[in-house]
Amino acid sequence: MTMRSVLASPALRDRGQVTIEFLGMTPTIIVTLIALWQVVLVGYTFTLAGNAADEAVRQATAAEPGARQGACEAAGLKHLSDAWRSGAEVTCTGSGYVTADVRLEVPILFPGTLSFPFPVRGHAGAVEEAD
Repeated sequence: MTMRSVLASPALRDRGQVTIEFLGMTPTIIVTLIALWQVVLVGYTFTLAGNAADEAVRQATAAEPGARQGACEAAGLKHLSDAWRSGAEVTCTGSGYVTADVRLEVPILFPGTLSFPFPVRGHAGAVEEAD
């Protein structure tokens, strides 16, 4: 075999090419996975905020007007894990038509650690139950 035929062989020239391409793409793959995970956390926080607002307004409409805020807050925080509960705010207002607003912080990568500076809000309303 001559040197020219060895250099012309595609199999020998491409040896290690897949490894180099994979190493080059690894950071891109990791960044993409991190971005997708963060999008999932934002969506999950929106879901939690909406559900907490629904639960809060449901309890607030059944409570007496004097105990409404306490029942609202307890119900809104009941199903939230500690990671989302720590920065949560739940408020209920109105009479006749009661509204609940829930504000949650969106965690950065891992719930319970740092949060984005913008909150996610959930809002729900219901007519007060009559006796």
